[in-house]
Amino acid sequence: MMDISIIFKIAAVGIIVTIICQILKKSDRDDIATIVSLVGLIIVLTAVIAMISDLFGQVRELFNLF
Repeated sequence: MMDISIIFKIAAVGIIVTIICQILKKSDRDDIATIVSLVGLIIVLTAVIAMISDLFGQVRELFNLF
């Protein structure tokens, strides 16, 4: 069952990545800031993809597909 805690986890990752990127950009490390933002995006996408696959599994069970 999906609950609201995943939203808080995604928001926390976003806030942490934003703070790190701002610090890196202020110290002229734009290339590393870009890498950090991409890593944050990948982390969030893996969580969202897992949630979507669970959703499709529940829909399949609900309608007795397959």
